[in-house]
Amino acid sequence: MSVNPLIESLKGKLVVSVQAYPGEPLRHPETIAQMARACELGGAAAIRCQGLSDIAAIKGRVEVPVIGLWKEGHEGVYITPTLRHAIACVNAGADVVAIDATDRPRPDGRTFEETVRDLRAQCDTLIMADCMTIEDIRRGVAAGADLVSTTLSHNKPAIDTTLDDGPDLPILRQAVSEFPGFPVVCEGHIHTPADAQAAMGAGAWACVVGTAITHPTSITSWFVDAIK
Repeated sequence: MSVNPLIESLKGKLVVSVQAYPGEPLRHPETIAQMARACELGGAAAIRCQGLSDIAAIKGRVEVPVIGLWKEGHEGVYITPTLRHAIACVNAGADVVAIDATDRPRPDGRTFEETVRDLRAQCDTLIMADCMTIEDIRRGVAAGADLVSTTLSHNKPAIDTTLDDGPDLPILRQAVSEFPGFPVVCEGHIHTPADAQAAMGAGAWACVVGTAITHPTSITSWFVDAIK
């Protein structure tokens, strides 16, 4: 199996998701770019970020690859929901574009497969398939995504009650077993270094950590709740 050199460079490494929610004090491209640079200095092998302004600001600040996406809305397909969003991410400077790989309806009427096909036809870019289920992971691999991620696995309508608050290791192990050698990334609910270590031990190509590193509001609330 041939793996792109950029994707190969992420193997066994940490990717940090640097994002701020609307209305938060840190939601400013320069602030986000500074945080991304701090994460790079700490050893992050790539930065994942959302929004055209943040992608452009971070791309100008760091030397590691940038995984870009554009969130629009809060329900259904909101991670880079259309071809237009994906192309805009590429034009903003993203080295890799993350796209929702579920089979849910998209605003422009395209399927995930059609989005990947049309993006490839118009742009020279790498594609990350953000997945919710093992079927999504299969879809991402079949469509030609360069890597797949468990990004949305905790968003399943009927969440597996056997899961704790950590990463979804069952789906990770299944994907790694079905697609040996294919870049399967673990993302979601990696809250501690031990969680990240467990994900890598389960066969993850790389792991993405966001909230536990770059969202001080959540981190502060964890401590506040612990000492109540």
